[in-house]
Amino acid sequence: MSPVKILPDIYWVGAIDWKIRNFHGHLTQRGSTYNAYLIVDEKIVLVDTVKHYLYDEMLARIKKIIDPSRIDYIISNHVEMDHSGALPKILKLAKNATLVTSPNGEKGLKRHFKKDWKFKVVNTGDTIKIGKRALNFILAPMVHWPDSMVTYIPEEKLFLPNDGFGQHIATWERFDDEIDPGILKEEAAKYYANIVLPYGVQVNKLLEIATKLDISILAPSHGIIWRRYIKDIVELYKKWASNICDEKAVIVYDTMWGSTEKMAYALNDMFVEKEIACELRSLATNHISDVMTRCLSAKYICVGSPTLNNGILPTVSAFLTYLEGLAPKNRIGIAFGSYGWGGQGVAKIEDILENSKFTLATKGLKLQYIPAEEELREFRNKVKAVL
Repeated sequence: MSPVKILPDIYWVGAIDWKIRNFHGHLTQRGSTYNAYLIVDEKIVLVDTVKHYLYDEMLARIKKIIDPSRIDYIISNHVEMDHSGALPKILKLAKNATLVTSPNGEKGLKRHFKKDWKFKVVNTGDTIKIGKRALNFILAPMVHWPDSMVTYIPEEKLFLPNDGFGQHIATWERFDDEIDPGILKEEAAKYYANIVLPYGVQVNKLLEIATKLDISILAPSHGIIWRRYIKDIVELYKKWASNICDEKAVIVYDTMWGSTEKMAYALNDMFVEKEIACELRSLATNHISDVMTRCLSAKYICVGSPTLNNGILPTVSAFLTYLEGLAPKNRIGIAFGSYGWGGQGVAKIEDILENSKFTLATKGLKLQYIPAEEELREFRNKVKAVL
């Protein structure tokens, strides 16, 4: 339960969630952390809290530094309860603390907790002097909630970007240069693909502000703290926020009797022939949140299902609903599938891809019952001709 010193008199006092495996809909196979930060100056500041069931862990870390009743300010950068869940308990100890949040943050916290706490509402450009340091606030609405804001401490070149630049990963290591960079990039991509992806416009606005700041440490609300690879993660965020795609395909499908899977593998052969990197992801064995991570920078997203009851398989329907909500842009879509008699499934996939603003490479890619090798060649060539 020891705190971790980030800078002199600035500590990580958050909590490690070793057990969590599902975070509002996407898998977190490596767990997560909820990062809270304690700043000891003439005024004592706690930035964010943790999920309610990890309050004791956070409190134990704070107590190793100061008496929590001495906390003067609690900064609530984000209302969501993985950040705010411990607020009611910590405010019972820090009875004189002022709760600093955005205008929408005040509304959200009151709706969540029904408490009339001592609020101080801040906007972009507002500053609180806490001694030799100042806390500068920047509103960041819809990165990824309306209440979101970030905090910057210029004297320390410390940027606290809330849910930006986070990852769901439970680890004793706290800094980016202490763990495998491949794992770190993978978890950062998964976090972005499943949480932040719809808000590229807002992320770019925040990046414009952040890149003008002098930042030596980037301390998000989940996962590790960036100090060595800040430039790398910022460049990745610029790419992801702008929906810049690689020349790469992801083929997402489920199959009933194997016919749609034959079509999926035929598509894969076509992309390989054109020397376009391609991944196959069966929804029978891959969770939709892991599939979305593979789709994050793919130019071609191909979705296949057999027709079932005039529609598509439930696994494919769930993926398409998830995809539509996350709203990746600048993508080329390909719908395909097998059928027995009606054959309506492919058209339903096409409708959803078009509603998602995908450009369809071609339409009507369906084959009846068990496709013959000649039919698979024709199917493959038909797609190849339009790419």
